[in-house]
Amino acid sequence: MRTSLWKMPAIAAAFMVLLAAVADRFVDGWNWARPGFFLLGALVFAGGFVFQLLTRSVDSIAYRMAVGVALAAALVLVWMNRVQAADGVNRFALLFLVVPVVGVVVAAVSRFQPAGMARALFATALAQALILAITLPASPRALGLNGVVLILFAGSAVLFRRAGEERSL
Repeated sequence: MRTSLWKMPAIAAAFMVLLAAVADRFVDGWNWARPGFFLLGALVFAGGFVFQLLTRSVDSIAYRMAVGVALAAALVLVWMNRVQAADGVNRFALLFLVVPVVGVVVAAVSRFQPAGMARALFATALAQALILAITLPASPRALGLNGVVLILFAGSAVLFRRAGEERSL
């Protein structure tokens, strides 16, 4: 028997918000405004819900891993660049929010099939690389985690390609 699509994401979101609230209370320098908690909960819930939605009828471990890696990378990308934009660290940070949109559009056009998802995540990695290349001269600090996110998107594309190969066997 399968659980509902929203139950596990809701539990994960509640846990993450609780963890952040405890850290906010006891960790020096961790001073979140109330909207940060809501955004964290919304991102974790949305990521978990989309994961459940995309993988509920898929048995391929490679496909499940690819979806998880892609969603985790997108969550980190959105969170990190939202914080950088809000703190004034990187004035181009909001440009990176285009990256997940590229992935979603290409994935939807491909009907979430493994081969199309591989193309979608390669396109997402390419968009990440292009925006990173454009913003790097003005904000060298953008390379760190944005570079890691680029690698995660490319890794997810490779996993989707592998899932497509498993399916064709």
